[in-house]
Amino acid sequence: MGINKFADMLPEETKKVNGYRYEKKQSLLGKKNVMIMSAYHRLPEKVDWRTKGAVTPVKDQGECGSCWAFSSTGALEGQHYRRTGRLVSLSEQNLLDCSYTYGNAGCNGGLMDYAFDYIKENGGIDSESSYPYEAKEGPCRYSNRTRLSTDSGKVDLPEGDEMQLQEALANIGPISVAVDARYLSLYDRGIFTRANCSSEELDHGVLVVGYGTEEVRGKNLDYWIVKNSWGKDWGENGYFRLARNKKNMCGIASAASYPIVPKEMIMSLMD
Repeated sequence: MGINKFADMLPEETKKVNGYRYEKKQSLLGKKNVMIMSAYHRLPEKVDWRTKGAVTPVKDQGECGSCWAFSSTGALEGQHYRRTGRLVSLSEQNLLDCSYTYGNAGCNGGLMDYAFDYIKENGGIDSESSYPYEAKEGPCRYSNRTRLSTDSGKVDLPEGDEMQLQEALANIGPISVAVDARYLSLYDRGIFTRANCSSEELDHGVLVVGYGTEEVRGKNLDYWIVKNSWGKDWGENGYFRLARNKKNMCGIASAASYPIVPKEMIMSLMD
């Protein structure tokens, strides 16, 4: 805990830099669950998709509740890289302006699953360069000519299961998650842990890109590596580490999902 650029904000002011609209019982288009954990499968002790080239630089959502869009593009960017070996930056503004009919509300919040639904039904999402971020809502300007990636659906991980999240992260790639971010305005560096951080009151969409373990005062502490969308001058160069295997700290595994990206779909866009 320490001083950062949000330290002097009131709780209601920090809501401007969140924007995840948690719905406890979601009925989502094409919702799927996945059970991928094997009792005999040994997971790596640490994973960091940044070192594999699957994560774009940290972005900044500004004073717009568009965290859900940044989490969504981050997960799709990771899957696009895994299918093609090419890292691309996708347009959050495209999602902000164009996914209202799927349940999102621009700067007033949204859900990553709704964004994945929009991308699937729309047939793609534009590049960041062709549809740059403005931190405000505008008319939909999506163009097939500048679309860069797409998905064929999504997978929702079992609610609250950190082992399933760890397995998905190790085998699938970066995963969209939501957290209770009420206390993140006080974060500076280190492994974040707070007893009263809720696993249900989720208000901020982020991207898990890795996990590991660090020795702190003679004890091994497990952690998640999480990409935020508050700029590089926040936290650990735009990232934070969150306690892992601590009863689903801050709800990290309460609403985890990722887009399904068949290689043939991506290759058809590149032709």
